[in-house]
Amino acid sequence: MSEPLQVPTMAEYAAQGKQPEVLFWVGCAGSFDDRAKKITKAFVKLLHNAGVDFAVLGAEESCTGDPAKRAGNEFLFQMQAMMNIQVLNGYEIKKVVTACPHCFNTMKNEYPGLGGSYEVIHHTQFLKSLLNEGRLNVEGGSYKGKKITFHDPCYLGRANNEYEAPRELLQKLEVELVEMRRCKSRGLCCGAGGAQMFKEPEKGDKDVNIERTEEALEIQPEVIAAGCPFCNTMLTDGVKAAEKEGSVQVMDVAEMIANAKDL
Repeated sequence: MSEPLQVPTMAEYAAQGKQPEVLFWVGCAGSFDDRAKKITKAFVKLLHNAGVDFAVLGAEESCTGDPAKRAGNEFLFQMQAMMNIQVLNGYEIKKVVTACPHCFNTMKNEYPGLGGSYEVIHHTQFLKSLLNEGRLNVEGGSYKGKKITFHDPCYLGRANNEYEAPRELLQKLEVELVEMRRCKSRGLCCGAGGAQMFKEPEKGDKDVNIERTEEALEIQPEVIAAGCPFCNTMLTDGVKAAEKEGSVQVMDVAEMIANAKDL
């Protein structure tokens, strides 16, 4: 599919007096990180494929404030959050989908206290709902029979109790889904949490992402599936450190579905 992806902005919708079915919140990683941009594109292709009427904020979107809050700068977080809430409320946004659990958690659980109440859903939950409604069909394709393990992002799993949506999507791909020793509510962080993504870790015996990647590699998967751009980065670094990048891929669930559908 070589033609450029058409992604309308909320400003364009507002100019036509229209409201989209859902606002896609791209997030900082999905906008600027080269690896995460591929996840954004894969998800957009799936939205087009399912006939979803969606829009993005484009240049009007700014950071949710999650990294500032996790690093302890509550003042900066509230400034960033209030700016976004002003924009979202100005467009009368009701429903938001995002491929980043950090954005998902912040907007779902922390924006209401600052005057921003929206229905916020993670992209795996949204894809599952499209599947249930018959708007999206998912088949095994190139992943059929492959051994896959899924890493639970902290802000999707333990913080918001969503463990099944990504797994249900993976099972639709007819993969052999094998769980790590620590999974679901006992899952281990990838090492990016608490704003650690943006700094070197404190001195210790082992980096958290190395520990987590070793757990994943124990079961000899062909793909480590993730549902978060931060987890994707940390696990990819872990796979490279283990010199396994030739045999083990780290993929977002949306990318896997898009690849299976050959989009």
